[in-house]
Amino acid sequence: MEASLLLWPTLVFFAAVLVFALLRIQMAWDFKQSVKEMLRQSGHHNGQAFHLEDLADLPEPVQRYFNHVLKDGQLYINRVRLKHNGTMKTGLAKKWTKITGEEYFTTANPGMIWIGHTTWFTAIDRFVEGNGNLLVKLLGIVKVVNAKGETFAQAELLRWLGESVWFPTNLLPNEYLQWTSIDYFTARLDFNFGDCHIWYTVGFDKNGEITQLETQRYRDAKNLDTWIGKLSHYKRHHNMLIPTVIEAIWRLDGSDYPYARFKLTHIDYGKRKPY
Repeated sequence: MEASLLLWPTLVFFAAVLVFALLRIQMAWDFKQSVKEMLRQSGHHNGQAFHLEDLADLPEPVQRYFNHVLKDGQLYINRVRLKHNGTMKTGLAKKWTKITGEEYFTTANPGMIWIGHTTWFTAIDRFVEGNGNLLVKLLGIVKVVNAKGETFAQAELLRWLGESVWFPTNLLPNEYLQWTSIDYFTARLDFNFGDCHIWYTVGFDKNGEITQLETQRYRDAKNLDTWIGKLSHYKRHHNMLIPTVIEAIWRLDGSDYPYARFKLTHIDYGKRKPY
């Protein structure tokens, strides 16, 4: 009898571990299914290609950018998948923590799904079918944040547009996207999708590389604040020149608060399956 009683804590422990493992497996499966569905509905650009003459009416720094990062004849990109590592803060006053992530994009039909893993939390950002969502789970199983609504749709669509620097054909002008001149080193980027209008003030260096993005973005459901992205360490991938380091910053009351620093570790285009 005493031996049986002593076994109970061990059995409870292993049962808890099994449940935890099954919940993690279920979350990973759900994530991959959502990625597959988004990629399945990605749409396509029907073989459309970039040509240098397409740049004639664009602001000078924007022409400099596309001349620098794209080759004549580059096909428009439909789907993207990538991996990154880096550090981030779960709150502006928190300490930096290591993070790894993977992300998927569609372009003809704007879509984005990102998953990031830290020691304690798993976060998922989505913009799918016009809806934005931020989901955060403790240990990957206990839901602590599930944010939705118009403000989060704006924030996630801004992320999709800003991270298009990883697939530059998505920044070429079309019926939804327009560039406006500001000066030799700056231009304004506007994008309209459904009822959502977003914009960036885009900074370029003398070579034409985009070095900074700035906009007004919802930090939560109520606060619209200045958001800045700094881009650096350009490298050539699949015949395109793209940044491999992105730093995200909130500017609050005149002070800058960096909260994420990601380094690209892998990227490819056109794949229809998740990693």
